[in-house]
Amino acid sequence: MATKTYAGQSVEVNDEGYMVNASEWTKEIAAEMAKEEGIDLTDKHYEVLEFLRNANEKGETLTIRRVGKSGITDIKGLYQLFPGGPLKFSSKFAGIPKPASCV
Repeated sequence: MATKTYAGQSVEVNDEGYMVNASEWTKEIAAEMAKEEGIDLTDKHYEVLEFLRNANEKGETLTIRRVGKSGITDIKGLYQLFPGGPLKFSSKFAGIPKPASCV
């Protein structure tokens, strides 16, 4: 485990950069994490992040298809919002564990 500072707050992250404690998440932390990957978060990004956080809190299985059926965006839109790893990056920025479906 490592500690990183985002938005002036120290957070514990695992070896892949995912937050260890989801309760420490803020939109400001998400924005700084996304900037490291070259992504500027918009309201649509935050809608996806909130959807993932809520689904994770309920113990639901997270998949790209599930997000695509959320009504927030379709699968193509998810790839446009989070290029190079839509579920991997969106879950990382949402402050939740990496879904099992991500490699």
